[in-house]
Amino acid sequence: MDKEKEKKLNKKRFAQREHSIKTKDRVVAWPRMGNIDLSMGALVSSLGAKIVMPPQNTNKALEIGVKNSIEGICLPYKLNLANYIMALENGANTLMMFQAPGSCRFGNYTKMAQKTLKKMGYKFDMIVFDMYQSKMKQTLEAFWHVTRCINPYRYYKGFSTGFNKAFAIDTAERLLFYTRPREINKGEAERCYKKWYEIIRDTTSVRDCKKLKKQVIEDFKKIPIDEDKIVPKVYLLGEFFVLLDPFTNQEIEKTLGDLGVEVQRQIFFSDWLEHVLQPSIFYKKESHRERCVRYAKDYMKRAIGGECLETVGDTVYAAKNNIDGIIHIMPFSCMPEIVAQNILPKVSRNENIPILELVLDEQTGKAGNITRIEAFVDLVMRKKLRRENDKIQK
Repeated sequence: MDKEKEKKLNKKRFAQREHSIKTKDRVVAWPRMGNIDLSMGALVSSLGAKIVMPPQNTNKALEIGVKNSIEGICLPYKLNLANYIMALENGANTLMMFQAPGSCRFGNYTKMAQKTLKKMGYKFDMIVFDMYQSKMKQTLEAFWHVTRCINPYRYYKGFSTGFNKAFAIDTAERLLFYTRPREINKGEAERCYKKWYEIIRDTTSVRDCKKLKKQVIEDFKKIPIDEDKIVPKVYLLGEFFVLLDPFTNQEIEKTLGDLGVEVQRQIFFSDWLEHVLQPSIFYKKESHRERCVRYAKDYMKRAIGGECLETVGDTVYAAKNNIDGIIHIMPFSCMPEIVAQNILPKVSRNENIPILELVLDEQTGKAGNITRIEAFVDLVMRKKLRRENDKIQK
């Protein structure tokens, strides 16, 4: 099929979509995942849509998700389904979701959730951001389908505020990871982060959003830190959802920071947002994915979906850049991360970097994981001290 025929067919399909809910009556919701609500909320509200956000992920949400999910499905799906149910119970009638290619079951989340929710008696529209197709085109089409907004300024405001909020909150997280293990007054970095989360959430003007990142940096610089403290650096790698959702990963970043470790997470929502929505011609430097492909080439020849390639590539990169250890976290039964899990022991031996594997599901106990994390931190601290002693002797 040539491009012109395909274009006409896509227009016809779009025109024939059923609109069971009138645009003016739409109440929109999407799953919880890290700080996604800051960006998506700014964008969707700028286009004039009503929003209902499900509560933060908790044990209650997990119970709802487990109860209504098929056996063996991964933890992110269970929480996503619970988010949908809780949002629908609170008045939502339009649900938004991404789907993507590869062996990750993420590509089937939408169909599975739709089928389950329809059986439960809910009436709603599902808007899918199909990453199989043209990124920006499909994204704009999906937002138009939700809001019917045709005002270019509203789209500019929505995308500008959404992007800038994502950059600002991710900058605050990076500074939190750096400052927390070094702070002199315990808890000051956490308080600074929470303050800026609320400021970023409540900022609405484009001009003010553009200033947020710089203001966050300036405020974190005021926190007194021990610059001479020996702090091991650990990369946190794994599946996208568990990396970004504090409830799912049992607040592992805070645990590590309190143990005196600087976490360097390699996947942030703003990076992913930029990669998905921004045309590649605007990239000013090598993207995270491109770097991972380059470093993983001796262990993986192609991407298989999910964050498998990023996990392997970032591990090799970390070893070659004096990072002290890797913590790989994944949901139980996650297919791409199972592949990475089987490659990482070889990477650990060849590149001489310690790796801790943490597999998470609804049965995972936090106390047991903390014990394993503490033992791993002792290991990387000894490695760090040996490296520092070698530098002194030389």
